[in-house]
Amino acid sequence: MHDDSDEDDFRPNWHKIADFPLVTLLIATTLFALALGGGILAGRALPPMDPLLSLVIQSLVTITLAMIVYKVVIAHIGFIHKDELRFDGALRETGIGLAFGAGLFTLIVALAALLDVYNIIGMGSARQLPNILLATTIVPAVMEEMFFRGILFRWVEEFTGSWAALVLTSALFGLAHIGNDNATWFSSFAIAVEAGVLLGGAYMLTRSLWMPIGLHAAWNFTQGFIFDVPVSGIDSQGIVEARLSGPELLSGGQFGLEASILALLVATAAGVWLIRRAMLEDRLVEPWWVRRRRSQEAVRIDVDADAGL
Repeated sequence: MHDDSDEDDFRPNWHKIADFPLVTLLIATTLFALALGGGILAGRALPPMDPLLSLVIQSLVTITLAMIVYKVVIAHIGFIHKDELRFDGALRETGIGLAFGAGLFTLIVALAALLDVYNIIGMGSARQLPNILLATTIVPAVMEEMFFRGILFRWVEEFTGSWAALVLTSALFGLAHIGNDNATWFSSFAIAVEAGVLLGGAYMLTRSLWMPIGLHAAWNFTQGFIFDVPVSGIDSQGIVEARLSGPELLSGGQFGLEASILALLVATAAGVWLIRRAMLEDRLVEPWWVRRRRSQEAVRIDVDADAGL
């Protein structure tokens, strides 16, 4: 995707250390954690008020603070500066992600219904819409994608290359859900594979966070509010009342369809397709040491050519 040059040889040593991918990763993670903590503290400092209003304010403050820190600071640190929350194309990429995420989970539910492990047993209500929209849709989608793809994937990839970054971030994403309600080791494995590959593929193809955010948000919203399926183990109340039954391998059990073989196959296949497209468009990144070796070899060739003149 890009080659490093020897321009960094002219920088001060402290600058080289600060720009090294793993050091930059640590700096970016610290800044993001401070922004997240600031949002949480701001929420706790609110005077007593309606719980829903408090949730709305805290969510907006947390997301806004994190995005400001990302765009103003994190996007401009490291050897390669990249703003992956650029506004150009944001609506289009978010829209594609929303449609893709909603379509994928609708397909998963359709397969589950055909296999008689998902059944609608009544009508639900829209009373939980604000909570679902914020607590299980917008906030997780924005914050998790900013960290796992925008920070962790980005700088691990810059050091170890795309494939290692995909494996590591997928594994950590799965582990991050092990503490969820009704989680099992298989549910974490399923999320690591299906969501890690799918969201990682969306990021690798677009080199932007907007499509992964849209995809993540629509995936959560569709399963929780539209189909009344637990969102990563967290029970939600949707506009219909549904029941999952049958073998856990097909239904995902109490964790929900994300822990089923259906979601594992559908989402992973979609992720592989995205990664394949990224490969065809030459958007994968080689490890840092490979890029550096190529750069040094190119310099030697240029020097030899000049000497031959």
